[in-house]
Amino acid sequence: MDRHKRQLAEGILFTDMYQLTMAQLYYRYGLHEKLVQFDHYFRDYPDYGTHKAGFCINAGLETLLDWMHEAHFGDEEIEYLRRQKNSRGAALFAPDFLAWLRSNGNFEGITLRAIPEGRVVHPNIPLTVVQGPILMAQILETPLLNHLNFQTLIATKAARLREIGRGQLMLEFGLRRAHDRGATAGARAALIGGADFSSNVGASVVLGLPPKGTHAHSMVQLFMSMGMEELDAFRAYAEVYPDDCLLLVDTINTLESGIPNAIRVFEELRRKGHRPLGIRLDSGDLAYLSIRAAQLLDAAGFPDTSIVLSNNLDELVIWQIQTQIADEAPRYGVDPERLISRLVYGVGTRLITSWGEPALGGVYKLVAVCHQESWSPAIKISESLSKTPNPGYKHVWRLYDQRAKATADLVTLAGEEPDKMEAITLRHPIDHTKQRTLKRSDLSLVEPLLVDVLVEGKRVYELPSLEEIRKLRKQDVERLDSGVRRIVNPHIYHVSLSQKLWDLKQTLITSAGKPQQPAESD
Repeated sequence: MDRHKRQLAEGILFTDMYQLTMAQLYYRYGLHEKLVQFDHYFRDYPDYGTHKAGFCINAGLETLLDWMHEAHFGDEEIEYLRRQKNSRGAALFAPDFLAWLRSNGNFEGITLRAIPEGRVVHPNIPLTVVQGPILMAQILETPLLNHLNFQTLIATKAARLREIGRGQLMLEFGLRRAHDRGATAGARAALIGGADFSSNVGASVVLGLPPKGTHAHSMVQLFMSMGMEELDAFRAYAEVYPDDCLLLVDTINTLESGIPNAIRVFEELRRKGHRPLGIRLDSGDLAYLSIRAAQLLDAAGFPDTSIVLSNNLDELVIWQIQTQIADEAPRYGVDPERLISRLVYGVGTRLITSWGEPALGGVYKLVAVCHQESWSPAIKISESLSKTPNPGYKHVWRLYDQRAKATADLVTLAGEEPDKMEAITLRHPIDHTKQRTLKRSDLSLVEPLLVDVLVEGKRVYELPSLEEIRKLRKQDVERLDSGVRRIVNPHIYHVSLSQKLWDLKQTLITSAGKPQQPAESD
């Protein structure tokens, strides 16, 4: 696919066909400019099979905004739609509808509120709120979900890896195993969620970070094929990169060849006034090899060199490595905590693909419609009450207890001000038997989460830098209880509805002929 065709595929036509057929229906019935509101949210945390997340990290907003700024119906897009036929061979899209799209098919009428990138987020709270004419708001659904769901999924995985890695240096190595150009969005999300650097040069240059990497096994293989040795390959690398020398030591035999040869090269570098960075282990029993590597490096006078681990790392693998080190390292005279503190994690396939949970269940639901300048709530009734959206124009608040820990997220109707209430009633989103009341005096902070991003297509939000986004993520994660941050069987964080929103939802459910049924206790 050439560059022009790729731009065509990734522009305004980066949507599902049914969005366009619905758009024509709205136009034909004169509904295309009716103001509506859609909420974007996800229904449940990523479940990786053996373990489940207890929080997510919001990501993807800047990427979406960039897409919205560029996307519009130009001549080529209109001509392509003009050629589409129905099942009888007639034109699928009428000329007047296509003419309207050519003149008005952009996002200048869209108002958008969102929770900023990097913030901790939870199920069933609006992450993104879209208001505007229904035709373009409908077309926005697919690209919005594509940009935001994927990056939130990857940022969440990265945050969990950061947690289990105890904040040690983490490198994103997933480009070769990623899903096509999702590698760039995935690298960005990983850097938001917890990775320090990426091997992805393109993503790194866009994000203003230096790319990181070592060398390949093929370098050692090449030298050996020419009658030389692993040591010669290491010396060549050290000669070209004397101040950035990090050697991959498992091409032949890690303990008998790789590490001893690396130490010889490090000693040569040291005599020349250079400081080697460390070694990388990419196969075998990474915990045992880390212990033996530390033992050998320490004995040679290199106690501060890094030991980079790679090869299908995820949360549980890192946890197992740390557990094994804690148990076995003392037998080799190695301090386990000191060893763990010098580890660097190179995470690739299982981060960039969100191994175990390939998609975030994010949805985009109509929740309000404007009739004669007055907004009315809208609701979709589902057989599963957990899938029934919360209707109306809403706000989202985070409640912090006296320890400054996040204790609940509260979804309210517009106009409610829980930060000014003496007592706040929190209703379980589904189970009518579960509710609690918090006194304002019990809380250290009631924080609004949604910010204005676009007002009728004009950006009113100053996008934060990557570093600022990372600071938000770090701050939010630290303000979670340790049980919620837990990698396996995390505590359930409370997401609640205000009494007014609960009452409105029940009224709409009842009026639609679907009586509220108690949910099973969780």
